[in-house]
Amino acid sequence: MIQELWQVGEMPLRDGLYRPDDTGLELHVEGPGAYRPDAGQPIPFRIGEPFDVAQAIDEHGIDQVDTCFESPLPDGSGWMSGGGGGMGNIGYLARLDANRSLRWIAVMFHSNPFVSVRYEGMSAVVTNDWGNRLTLEPIL
Repeated sequence: MIQELWQVGEMPLRDGLYRPDDTGLELHVEGPGAYRPDAGQPIPFRIGEPFDVAQAIDEHGIDQVDTCFESPLPDGSGWMSGGGGGMGNIGYLARLDANRSLRWIAVMFHSNPFVSVRYEGMSAVVTNDWGNRLTLEPIL
């Protein structure tokens, strides 16, 4: 399911970390979603328990992927992709391998679209359209 969705430019609409083998982990992200006085701050981000991916898609649906960036990793092992969805509050990040096949996609309903990435060693610091930052250490 997840691999097929990615290939046609779509993603699930439930917060989660999705893998091409159709497994998923809950994501807990406090994002801006609306004007916040703390814009430009780190985005709280936690990974939770496994969940049923098929059920999540049935209950929450899917959305189009709107890519804002695709950037090679510093070590040449793959790519980082980021952007949003059809609604302005949705953001996604994806880790692609060297031939741009999906390794994972993280969908965050309240993060806002991610518009850029910079690297600090093998950590990725992504920024959303509010200027808030999310650090992924290390990028696996």
